[in-house]
Order: sequence, then structure tokens, then C-alpha cells
Amino acid sequence: MNLELINHIDLVIMVIYLIGMIFYGLYHAKRQSSEEYFLAGRSMTWPIVGISLFAANISSTTLIGLAGDAYSTGISVYNYEWMAAVILVFFSIFFLPFYLRSGVYTMPEFLERRYDRRSRYYFSFITLIGNVLIETAAGLYAGSLILKLVFPDVSMTLIIMILAFAAAAYTIPGGLSSVVHTEVVQAVLLLVGSLILTYVTFREVGGWDNVLAVTPKEMVSLIRPIDDPSVPWTGLIFGIPLLGFYFWANNQFMVQRILTAKDLNHGRWGALFAGLLKLPVLFFMVFPGTMARVLYPELDNPDTVFPHLVFNLLPAGLIGLLMAGLLAAMSSSISATLNSASTLITMDFVKNLRPGLSSKQLVRVGQFSTVILVLLAAAWTPQIEKFDSLFKYLQMVVGFIAPPVVVVFIWGMFWKKGNANGAFYSLVSGFLIAAVLIFLKVFHPEAEISQWHFLHTAPLLFVVCSIIYVAISLSGPLPAEEKIKDYTWNNRIYTDETDSLRALPWYKNYRILSIFLLILTFIIVWIYK
Repeated sequence: MNLELINHIDLVIMVIYLIGMIFYGLYHAKRQSSEEYFLAGRSMTWPIVGISLFAANISSTTLIGLAGDAYSTGISVYNYEWMAAVILVFFSIFFLPFYLRSGVYTMPEFLERRYDRRSRYYFSFITLIGNVLIETAAGLYAGSLILKLVFPDVSMTLIIMILAFAAAAYTIPGGLSSVVHTEVVQAVLLLVGSLILTYVTFREVGGWDNVLAVTPKEMVSLIRPIDDPSVPWTGLIFGIPLLGFYFWANNQFMVQRILTAKDLNHGRWGALFAGLLKLPVLFFMVFPGTMARVLYPELDNPDTVFPHLVFNLLPAGLIGLLMAGLLAAMSSSISATLNSASTLITMDFVKNLRPGLSSKQLVRVGQFSTVILVLLAAAWTPQIEKFDSLFKYLQMVVGFIAPPVVVVFIWGMFWKKGNANGAFYSLVSGFLIAAVLIFLKVFHPEAEISQWHFLHTAPLLFVVCSIIYVAISLSGPLPAEEKIKDYTWNNRIYTDETDSLRALPWYKNYRILSIFLLILTFIIVWIYK
């Protein structure tokens, strides 16, 4: 890899970006009250909501992971991306109205409204672990992986600490408003840089025919056989929707962005806009990884595909732009998870344990929590090197922790008999089973159950947790009326909404927009099936 291209121009661009983002984030800080600090005053319009969702999702882990998996297993990794559009349509129709009307700060808080405090505390704890071990640590690892190539003499520990400081510098004092506004700039930078890299890579390989000449036919297909090691078709139908629903509809650090919307329409438009932005990812984040097979046919570590393309194909100046894009993606993801995790600690634990704290005191608790979380994530980050690839690490862990959470949200929304005991014991049972599976996967990979694809394990775990949820709910009392009146779906909601939508022009009707998004998604999947 030709690192001589990393010259002073590139370094200056990277430094200017980091400093500029910190000051820009601080300029948009809102921290006078807990609502301003944790939910940006609930004042965001749909473009900002949508771009923020996209930027928080397309982190450095995704950017590097998508290219790496496309290089090693083909474009089937894109199934995670287009499925997001489908999930966000479902989310906008059924779940988003309940989240916004309830006025909650966190997803665990919503579980308390539907069930009881036990489920809230449990889900808060699990979400905190996920934010630190999955999202924040993975973001730090991806950023350090790149910068370690640029600065080979600097220890990874120091690089991780610098990255953590850069992301926390505006997140801690500025809150979610700082995070969301910087994400808009970061998303634009990331898109521009990725488009440039895609164009340069395509030109370098000499056209798509050259890519197909060295790439097995099945690697350029989205629909794969049942024994496919990457995304079997059964996993696509039953597994990916579970992971997607957890990520987009239950995960605090994603849903928190939608909770900032000024009203329900802006929340829905923003969610659908994020789904639309996910569709072109195939062309400027997945395809470059596949094209790299022509240029670098024998890479040992797939996670280094993206930096190979950047450092070897781009001229000075553009390398700095792409590096700034990677830093943008990394800081976007880390700041998102840090803010959401501090929100969980403050609103789900501290506020309940110390109800007398003022709004400003809660903000300070959130800031202090962020510092602790940064240190924990930085300490765990080096452990990710022990897994096969970054993307597989992310998907495997999510595949084990998501099913029990999805069970209590789905059943709780559409089944009025689901009670607090059913939810709590389903969550606990799912966690214990998932912990055993992760332990076997890491320490006993030769075990038969460890050989199962996580996209097959996830739906099976969902079925087991559903049986526990239904059985315990039926054996106990019906939930109180206030637990189901405003937190379960009924046909009257759809009827009333239909009347209100008649007053809007078609381009503001989220149902029509949802149909357009689904049609566009279907066309792309059909072309590359």
C-alpha cells in the first residue's frame, strides 16, 4: 500500500475537519434543559432527521464492512441495506406514531409504559452493553484500523483514545443537537468522497466486464442458496428483517433521532427519506469492494479493502477528503451511541433513582456518563481484532441479542393479552440463551450449534422467546387497561389517520411515499436477484 501519498495536504485536511466539526458541533449545542440536551428540543425537520439517521447508520464500520464483505463474499451484503427501506416503511406505519405521541425519551421508557419497570431496566442495561461493545467500540476499531495504516509507528491504544476524544469533544457539552447537525455535514462529505472513489475504482478496473471476469457469478447475486455462508435466502427472509427491526425500530441510538422530529409527519418523512438514502449504497459502497477483486485478488484481511482503494488510487488531497469522510463516519456513529447511552443512564436510571434532580443536573449526569462510556468502549475496542471481520462481528452479536427484544415490541404492539411477566421472562430467557450461544461461538467454534448461521439462529431464538412470552402471558392476568389503550394497535387508528391524510397533497402523504419507496426497492432487488 502506497502510504507516501499521505502528504501534508491530506493531513491538513484531516486536522481542519476534526477541529471544524468540534466547533460546528459546539455552535449548535442545546443544553439548557434535559429535553434540549437529549432530544434537541424535539424541533428537527424531516431532511435533518433523515440525513441524521443515514449518517448514524453509515458509520466507518459500515463503510469498511460493506466493502470488505463485498470483496470476500459478494454483493449479498447489500441485503442488509435495502431491507432497511422495507423496515422503515413498517416502522413509520405502526410504531412511530406511538413513540412520538407517548413523549418518551428512550425505548426502555416505552417498554415501561406497555409493561412494567422491570422490562425498562433490563432493556436499558442490554442497550447500554450493546452501545458500548457493538456500536461505539466498533466505530473506534474501524477508525483506528485506518489510521494505524497511516501512522504505523503510533500505538493503536493512543489512536483509539484520540478518536474517542474527538467524538466526545462536542457530544459531551453539546448533546444531541450538536450530534445531529454535525451528522448532516458528515453525511454530505461521506457521500461525495464515496462517489469519487467509486468513479476512480471503476475507471481503474476498466469496466464492469473485467469485474465479472474474475468474480464468480453467485457473488453478484442478492438471492443466494440456503447453504450460502454469507446471506442464505432463508436468512434473508427470516433473519435480516429481525435484525433490521431491532436496529431501526428498537435501538435507542437510531430511534432517538426520530424522537427529535417536530411532529409525526416530519418523523415519518425523515424515516422514509433515510430508507431512500440507503438504496444507492449498493453502487458507491458495495460495488467498490467487488471491483477491488480485480486490483487486489489476494488480500489477507477484507477489512483493508477500502483503505487499499483510497491510498492507492486517489491523488493527494482527495485522500485527505476520503480520510475526513471516514473520520466523519466514525465520529458520527460514536457520538450517536454515546449520546443515546448517556440518555439511557440519565433518564432510565438516575432520574428514577433521584427524581428530585433538576433539568440542568440531569444534563450534567449525562455528560459525566458519556465520559465513562468513552473510556469503557476504548478499553474493549482491541478485542474486536479476535473476530474474522468487523462486519461479521457486528451482525453476529446483534443476531443474538435482537430476537427477544423484537418479541416484546412486536407482540406488545399487536397482542393485547401480552403482560409484564411474559415480557420480562421472555427478555431474560432470550438473554441467557444468547449469552450461551455467543460463548460457544467465540470459545468453542467447533461445536455443532456454533456452525449454525446466525441468520438462522436469530429466527429460531425469536420463536423460542415468542413461545415463552405467549405461554407466560396466558397463564397470568390480563394487563391493565392503561397498558394497552395507548400502546397497542387497533383499526380505528388507521381509519382516523386516513381521514386526516385526505387534507394533504399526495407528495406529503406518507402512505403514497411508502409505496414509491417499496417499488423502487423491488426494482433494484429484481435487477440484481
